[in-house]
Amino acid sequence: MGPRLLGVAGPFQDTAVTLSEKEVSIGRDSSNDLWVADRALSRRHCLLANRAEEFILRDLGSKNGTFVNGVPVTEQVLRDGDQITIGDSVFVFQLKPAEIHLEKSLVEFSETGKIEYQVLLRPEDSVYLPTASAKNSAPSSRVARDLNSLLKIASGIGGIRDQESLQWQLLGLIFDVVPAERGAVVLFNGAGEFNAAVGWDRIRGPAHPVRVSRTVLQRVQGERVGVVVSDVSEDPAFARSESLKALRVRSVVCVPLVASGRVIGAIYLDSSNPKSVFDEAHLQMMTAISGIVSLAIENVRHLEGLQQENQELRAQVGLDHNMLGVSPRMREVFEFIRRAAPTDSTVLIEGESGTGKELVARAIHRNSSRAERPFVAINCAAIAETLLESELFGHEKGAFTGAAVQKKGKIETADGGTLFLDEVTELAPGLQAKLLRVLQEREFERVGGTRPLKLDIRLIAATNRNLSEAVKSGAFRNDLYYRLNVIALAMPPLRDRREDIPLLAEHFIAKAARKCKARIKPLSAETRECLVSYDWPGNVRELENAMERALVLGSSDSILPDDLPEAVLESASPPMSAPNYHGTVRDHKKELILEALRKANGNYIAAANALQMHPNSLLRLIRNLDLKAAVKAGSPSQRG
Repeated sequence: MGPRLLGVAGPFQDTAVTLSEKEVSIGRDSSNDLWVADRALSRRHCLLANRAEEFILRDLGSKNGTFVNGVPVTEQVLRDGDQITIGDSVFVFQLKPAEIHLEKSLVEFSETGKIEYQVLLRPEDSVYLPTASAKNSAPSSRVARDLNSLLKIASGIGGIRDQESLQWQLLGLIFDVVPAERGAVVLFNGAGEFNAAVGWDRIRGPAHPVRVSRTVLQRVQGERVGVVVSDVSEDPAFARSESLKALRVRSVVCVPLVASGRVIGAIYLDSSNPKSVFDEAHLQMMTAISGIVSLAIENVRHLEGLQQENQELRAQVGLDHNMLGVSPRMREVFEFIRRAAPTDSTVLIEGESGTGKELVARAIHRNSSRAERPFVAINCAAIAETLLESELFGHEKGAFTGAAVQKKGKIETADGGTLFLDEVTELAPGLQAKLLRVLQEREFERVGGTRPLKLDIRLIAATNRNLSEAVKSGAFRNDLYYRLNVIALAMPPLRDRREDIPLLAEHFIAKAARKCKARIKPLSAETRECLVSYDWPGNVRELENAMERALVLGSSDSILPDDLPEAVLESASPPMSAPNYHGTVRDHKKELILEALRKANGNYIAAANALQMHPNSLLRLIRNLDLKAAVKAGSPSQRG
């Protein structure tokens, strides 16, 4: 395995790039060899090139700079183990890497028993902090050098907005000023337990965890003091630690990270080099660094909290604005959107036509981190199969007859945003295979193209069919189904949330009034009963059309049952009060149908002919008038 870049934090985490003879460009634009939609990156950020067996990293005039071991560089020859920071991402350059697999945490804790500390230092006693003693003393050359290093560290971490990236870059900066061989940044949660740790072993490489003494951490956390042990080998407590003995650790320094009056973490360093023993000056330096870092971590956490709160508020406002419903089923839909929106997971939405699948997809996009990028919707059933491939993937100039110019497809247009595929079950088998590649590799080729193009999209798919049944029948690829069905939502039909019908009806009346420039009309009590009792096979879309029809064709000051479509009237339950016109008409229809079926001896086709109507219409009436039980009980057969 040759030289490579290994992503250890940020958007490129767990990305491994093998370096070859060619140049590797890194940036935000998809034309780069290595790219991601990270706003901290410039479109073309930096370039890594192989020159005479040396790998040279060159910044391309990026806005936020390129850092090697915490130092901003314009051009730098890389050495094995160098840490590279680009935007919010941290890489390690490995000249001759072994086959390694990084774990989420690179820190292991060990018990070391009671320890005799040579020096204890509280943050307020540091000579680098603005105390009275610091003001009255002249800085030595070492202090002056250390103050310059503090300024560099403050500048280096000031613009980082990702907590893990901050931890990684901090270690690289510390290694430039303190002769440590291993380091770890450990963060505590509100209960004082370890919940985030990043470790770096400069000798054995990034794949090897850093051993950290739990005893030291507990002392630092409990007493809010920085500690230094200059000679671990002479300390009997450390002598019992097999992990530290194996590494031949000679010196340890550990300082607390204090913010808002509480310890939020600690910085832990050790070294096995007898010529690089930590002393009180190193402890002073690390105490000062911890003060800067504590503030930076607190700011990052505050920013992350604000971003999360902003997303939740945007989700609530967006959902209230675009989707209506107070029923338990709709509250489940809103909760699904709230939880799914902040992620990049693929979403599958199943449900009958007219239930609002696209509204859900748009709400997920609008409340996600991609909200400012495109939302591209395509109905796979509305475009001819022969045209759908070009519509989705685009084509190169001359790819086929009539392709006079290059054209971007819907997928490419959605780059950085969300692609919504409605009626995804209508995709032909060949297109299903291409879509599978997009989901697996995050790349595609235009029709007639020869070069794969990188892609950053979130996919939301929808269907009104049972997708698992389509897989069983062979109409849909099994592997694609599992790629789509990462998180799934079943949209409830309108008949399963009848309490929302009056609210929706009034909303659609107001909408139609604006569209038709008409006066808004209220619903009568009888009309409400009719609306709620109807099953709405066309769901919300059918309800919207019915309300617009009633508003336009109605002749009274309110919307009456007469203004509703016939299908809605036929399904209305008989009124509980005295008989009225609609109840009488309904009862008469029942009598006519039952009499026709009796004379036809249960043969509904013959009965339909006698009533001069289509057999399907008769079956619909039987269902809407709730006559199934009566027909089954009173007819010897239902021959067709």
